[in-house]
Amino acid sequence: MTAFVELDHPGPSATDGEIAAINLESARRGAWARFAQDPRLPGVAEAIVDNERLASQFLGDLDVLDRLDALALQFARADDSSRAPLVQAEVASTAHRFDDARGYLARAAQLGAPREAIERQTLAIDQAGGVDLDAVLAARRRFATASGRLEDLVPLGAVLADLERFAEADAVYRQAFSSYDDVSPFPLAWICFQLGMLWGELVPIPDPSLAVFWYRRAIAYLPGYVKVRVHLAEIYASQGRTGDAEALLLPALSSHDPEVRWRLADVLIAQGRFEEAERQLVAARSGFNQLLEGHLLAFADHAAEFYAGSGNDHRRALELARTNAANRPTRRAVRQVQTIAVSAGEAAAAGDLQETRKLETSALGSESDLGGWSEVGPLVPGGLNRSTQHFILKERWSVL
Repeated sequence: MTAFVELDHPGPSATDGEIAAINLESARRGAWARFAQDPRLPGVAEAIVDNERLASQFLGDLDVLDRLDALALQFARADDSSRAPLVQAEVASTAHRFDDARGYLARAAQLGAPREAIERQTLAIDQAGGVDLDAVLAARRRFATASGRLEDLVPLGAVLADLERFAEADAVYRQAFSSYDDVSPFPLAWICFQLGMLWGELVPIPDPSLAVFWYRRAIAYLPGYVKVRVHLAEIYASQGRTGDAEALLLPALSSHDPEVRWRLADVLIAQGRFEEAERQLVAARSGFNQLLEGHLLAFADHAAEFYAGSGNDHRRALELARTNAANRPTRRAVRQVQTIAVSAGEAAAAGDLQETRKLETSALGSESDLGGWSEVGPLVPGGLNRSTQHFILKERWSVL
């Protein structure tokens, strides 16, 4: 599979990424200050959710989940309208507490919440868990056709990628990129990341050069985009460019995302710098442990990948993978359980066909005439696979 890309085309212009990150932090703090004055101010709690998610998604601020939990609790105490359960649902889904999120949405519906708000959140939850993706695709097409907005086009591209309709996903992503007419760099960096993932890890025959092109473009829009730096560093390391990989990862250490230290440790090992690598692995392990203590479901799958690899604790990796599969029994989650069980040498676990088939049946969802779907994206901090994690982004890009 190949794609035609005008590599020399500069792309849409946007606000300087470092300035945008400063603006985001200012907006985030300002929204919290207004919330402290009056939690029921129109749109303030919702703005906090938006800004905190941006800080987590792009800048690797993993304290966001704790702050959002505090927000949901305080807002529920102050507001008795449908706004409170809608916010609670968004917070719960961000932490992968999907059953809780559905319960909050049911409560919001009882209180008269707008139907479209409930439908969009339900779609996000269904897409994250691979539930009835044919219906998700139809709804995403409807939203994208009606609005033509980036915020609807990118989720459509993501579900197409989950369905392995890669050429269509590429076309939708590039339509969103070329038609963008605002100044915030966040959406543009988001699309570039999705395209990098598509060509670097999702298609049957990856195209590393094309993935590098899109990842580099994402960093040009938003230098502090932590996940992009990690992905690009992985490609560079696989090509023997360990110095370039290290240079990408070092500025991201300030994010405290344990994956940065994990990948840096791998780079240092490749360079023969074993003592430094061990220090980074210790820090990565501590970081994952802390995240799992507070938000197990949000980080179970990615922590499982760490412990199955550089973390060198296959038993814990298997426990975490099973926890994730029980919460989100997608094909990807089931495959992770099987792979880790085999690598751990647990033949009984790998051969538990009855339980595995139950999970696979749940993961299959509704295949319809779209062909068998597959959650093919690799894992990232925050738990959602890299193809689908970003569709939760909200519509308020403001002046960031």
